[in-house]
Amino acid sequence: MTAVLALGIFVVAFFYIATEKADKVKTVLIAAGAMAVLGLTPGSEVFFSEHEGIDWNVIFLLFGMMVIVGIIKQTGVFDFLAIWAAKRSQGRPYRLMVMLMAITAIASPFLDNVTTIMLVAPVTVVVCNRLRIPAQPYLIAEVLASNIGGAATLIGDPPNIIIGSRAGLSFNDFLVHMAPIVVVVFVVFVLFTRVLFRRSFQYNPDRVAEVMTLNERRAITDPRLLVRCLVVLALVIAGFGLHSVLHLEPSIIALVGAGVMLLVSGADVSDTLREVEWPTLVFFMGLFVMVAGLVHTGVIATVGTWTVTMVGDNWFGAATALIFGSAVLGAFFDNIPYVATMAPVVESLVAQVPDPATGQALWWAFALGADFGGNGTAVAASANVVAIGIAARTGHRISFWQFTRYGIVVTALSTMMAWVYVYLRYFM
Repeated sequence: MTAVLALGIFVVAFFYIATEKADKVKTVLIAAGAMAVLGLTPGSEVFFSEHEGIDWNVIFLLFGMMVIVGIIKQTGVFDFLAIWAAKRSQGRPYRLMVMLMAITAIASPFLDNVTTIMLVAPVTVVVCNRLRIPAQPYLIAEVLASNIGGAATLIGDPPNIIIGSRAGLSFNDFLVHMAPIVVVVFVVFVLFTRVLFRRSFQYNPDRVAEVMTLNERRAITDPRLLVRCLVVLALVIAGFGLHSVLHLEPSIIALVGAGVMLLVSGADVSDTLREVEWPTLVFFMGLFVMVAGLVHTGVIATVGTWTVTMVGDNWFGAATALIFGSAVLGAFFDNIPYVATMAPVVESLVAQVPDPATGQALWWAFALGADFGGNGTAVAASANVVAIGIAARTGHRISFWQFTRYGIVVTALSTMMAWVYVYLRYFM
């Protein structure tokens, strides 16, 4: 009964988020509160449990990077990059989109995709404002590219960190097994965007000519501050790459970086905190509590157990179920709590596999489905929510369905390609 009640609350809340009949922050807070009052969440443990509560690593990673980006923004570097990108692409919409997607996809394997979006999205908004074109298609394309590119490495996508820890997989393991299909999927995606966003491309020759006369170097308002900020940002990025060696969570690295950035920049704390996307952070906290209700009442575990029972000893069937099941479920739940919840289920399934190589293939199937499923809807991955928050704040509002109608198509395409890859590499 409690499982049905928790699922009912989640479905109703998701309906209001998807249809935008109510503010999404209000919706998740009401739904999370209802689950807590009805005893569907693990009580006070919702604030402390890693698997049945708010993932503070995600919240503080976002907060730290929002502070860092807010300070960097004051240097004018985003205007510099925007003018540079507009001039390099000569204002051609598709060329500009490919350039921004390539930057995003190259950065995503080495930064987590949330950080990448927080750095690239402000540049995108500025360049679109300069060219007087809608920023929504470019932001959506970047998020999709980020979720694809981030799947290539252990640190590129938060679900991969969870899977790597649970399965004992290294950075090189992810590089060898995930990077090949990620490269292929990204190339196909770049070609596909020509068709997918064809109605969104706008070219304003007069505005382009005006932008081409601009000197991007004049956009830098404080060169000394920029140097200090870039040094701190480089150290933060290095910290992300070495987090397994340093034994520090990315959230701690981001918070320390934010503190150092405030110190070296001399920025006003009050002004900096105004740059933080507080509604986005609150939305995440409410969403985590909602998912905690599904976990605590056994909804997700029941789905996982049913899947294990259905596949039996058909290991390719198990891999197929993991890829497509994770893509579908991951599209409706944020893929971080989803992976944290399902990882023990996958581990128990892998323990039954007599061949270690086949068992590892199931982990790759799980990772590919969860990572690519992050493109499925507007709330499927942290990067999606962050980008939509930035878009709303800058006057380029992206609705749930505007994102989702593109995301579902890309998820279906990438998941099918991943399924073929898993079959050819591990089971043929």
